[in-house]
Amino acid sequence: MELRKPISQEEARAKTTAWALTFADLTTLLLTFFVLLLVILNDAESHVDRWVNVILDETEKELRVLQQSKLVDIERVTKGIKITLTGAKLFKSLSADLNPEADPILVQIGGLIRTSTLMNLYTQPRWKPLLNMIERSNDTLNIELRCEGHTDDKPIPMNSKFRNNWELSSARSLNLVQRLSELAEMDEHYFSALGYGEFRPKIDLKNIKDRVKLEEARAENRRVELYFDAFIKSKNESLENI
Repeated sequence: MELRKPISQEEARAKTTAWALTFADLTTLLLTFFVLLLVILNDAESHVDRWVNVILDETEKELRVLQQSKLVDIERVTKGIKITLTGAKLFKSLSADLNPEADPILVQIGGLIRTSTLMNLYTQPRWKPLLNMIERSNDTLNIELRCEGHTDDKPIPMNSKFRNNWELSSARSLNLVQRLSELAEMDEHYFSALGYGEFRPKIDLKNIKDRVKLEEARAENRRVELYFDAFIKSKNESLENI
């Protein structure tokens, strides 16, 4: 029977050190892999965001024709495009019913939204690689039209059908999105309606003393803002909200 030579302390220490070094190398490689993966994913996400912004920029240019009307103002914002409509032209005083005189511009807005780049991505071959990239990431491109109604600070008369400006602005916003849904021929799930009453003024009235300027500022505050937004959203997040 062959007897094994006892391992010296130096050999035992060397073997232990070798195992530790191998484990450390493996850990370093795994860490490097995950860091690279994170960089790749972040870069892909940034790439998608850049292309979504390109789509929004194109859509904004298509909507710019609306600024020929004094009723409409167009502004590019973080997630999309803001279309501001003057409330005095859209609605009669203390009414949520749309003014028939404003219908031609609403027809134009609905038509431009319907034919816009943003609403026709799936029919344009040049956007297919982007849509495929979003799909592979288990994400979705969320598109929404959010309408926000605003009034001035004058109290609602006692004989009005609305209890306060909050109700009035909400009713106006709802009527507008329903009309635009018809004109744009878009499903109602794209739309949402909000009313803020007098609580989010465009112009602060506190320091305005001149009566004429005060009424002009109040007219500016009576408005409806339509946000045409697009942003990436996780499919898992969408399912959680169902």
